[in-house]
Amino acid sequence: MARRDGHERKVRGSQIRDSRTEKNRQDRHGGPSAGGQTPTSRTEASDGSIGTGDLDSVLDSFVESPETEAVTGRIERWLSVDRPVHLIGPTGCGKTALAMRAATQRDRPVVWINGDADLETTDLVGDYAEQERVSIRDNYIHNVTKSTDIVRDRWVDNPLTVAVREGATLVYNEFSRTKPAANNTLLSVFEEGVLELPGQRGDDRLVEVHPEFRAILTSNGTEYAGVHEPQDALLDRLVGVYMDYYGFETEVKIVRSHVPAAPEDLAERCVEVVRTVREEFDWTLGTRAAIIAAEGLTTVPAAERDDSLFTEVMTDVLASKVSNREELAAASDCVVDTLNTSGGDGR
Repeated sequence: MARRDGHERKVRGSQIRDSRTEKNRQDRHGGPSAGGQTPTSRTEASDGSIGTGDLDSVLDSFVESPETEAVTGRIERWLSVDRPVHLIGPTGCGKTALAMRAATQRDRPVVWINGDADLETTDLVGDYAEQERVSIRDNYIHNVTKSTDIVRDRWVDNPLTVAVREGATLVYNEFSRTKPAANNTLLSVFEEGVLELPGQRGDDRLVEVHPEFRAILTSNGTEYAGVHEPQDALLDRLVGVYMDYYGFETEVKIVRSHVPAAPEDLAERCVEVVRTVREEFDWTLGTRAAIIAAEGLTTVPAAERDDSLFTEVMTDVLASKVSNREELAAASDCVVDTLNTSGGDGR
């Protein structure tokens, strides 16, 4: 898809996931999902690519536990009364997976946007990003052909507009990494139920929000690098749900759901070490670190998974969190102490 300036146009997140009802219908009738393929949406997004494989993988590894069910219930409560939900919490605490889980439970299409500093209003709502050529051939008089080519701009909806029109559930991941000015367009959507398309003309400038449209936004706290403080006017229209890392048992289940080859005792040791280091050094160390450690350990036969190997693998996982060798050495010592205290070989 080419822009008017000749550059390739990139749409930043127009994935739409079919509702469960439609997916089940396809299964019963031998449609795409019956053959193991990811179903595509009935509504084509602006760039025509609406694959959902990555989003399906998030849902496939989602862990049901009293903790996750409790937060999901809170999200569903607010969505049921048409209030946009803002999930706030540290990196790796499961915000994205929880948002996708709650969104798909609504049995409506799901549209995904991932925030970043380069995102602009047009990336959210759309733009005159294509040109189309209309050719007219007039053969009214025999043996005389009149040819006319008309080149005109064509409007292309981007993810927010697609969601608003179709009544989808919008999952706007890391929305606070987008500059506040770009997110101003959400104000009228949440308050007046109208989306304004700044580049559009005439009657097409305003889009009435579908009554089934809902939104779940996720973000880290403002203390994180690259995070902008959202404008008060927008925050006033959101319901905030603060999250933290899950408890020990839930984190173990999450590790095992992502690394099926990891035995339970191995997953427990990975989680125990991560939780100890997280508390000892006050690091933002998500469950993902335990998952990565478990992946590394399962590449080695069970008989060879001793404490020395465990320390080596976990040190590699933690290395990206430190600023110097001394801090890494201290973290490695913490791993050793935790292993000595916990006992067992994690096989």
